[in-house]
Amino acid sequence: MTQVHGNAATNAAAPGDRTGLGRLVGAGLILAGLVALALGAYLGPYTYATSTPGKLTVQTCTVEYKYRSSSSSSGSRKKTRTRWCYGTFTSTDGTVKDLNAELKSDALYTRGHVIEARRTSDTSYMQDHGWTRAIAVGCAWGFGALIALAVGLFCAVTGFPYGQGESRRLFRTTLVTAAVGVLGLVISLLVVFFT
Repeated sequence: MTQVHGNAATNAAAPGDRTGLGRLVGAGLILAGLVALALGAYLGPYTYATSTPGKLTVQTCTVEYKYRSSSSSSGSRKKTRTRWCYGTFTSTDGTVKDLNAELKSDALYTRGHVIEARRTSDTSYMQDHGWTRAIAVGCAWGFGALIALAVGLFCAVTGFPYGQGESRRLFRTTLVTAAVGVLGLVISLLVVFFT
């Protein structure tokens, strides 16, 4: 009879250990969501607002190819193509002039072409696609974070997938929130792509 009580106690502790694992996973997802929110704010609106607007007068543009092996098949190699333009950057207010500026470009431009650009650091430049794209980048990260936060909160509260008594209302709320996150993410990425 003593052994039966010992086994019952051991079996009763096992689901609690699994629930703790589910809550730990939830805490990790919440942390990932908060990091994604911070990255979205930094890579989107913050970087755009703190960069210096200006124009890059193109001297030359080149294409850089990189090859990577594809994991799906052993014989195929995936080729990525990046366009770079080099020239002189002059800020709109005339305070910054860099004769050796380079930026990743959306097209190959001829010598003398003027590209709207932004200086993000002493040696880093990006094409100026406007506030709409900067906000859309931030929103894409934010909606991705919303998905991670919703699922993480659900796991942290219930211990899912190991918890026994998940609340149906919390589950429905999590599904709706995650669906809003997916929809917002898709729309934000479309805005980024088309601007």
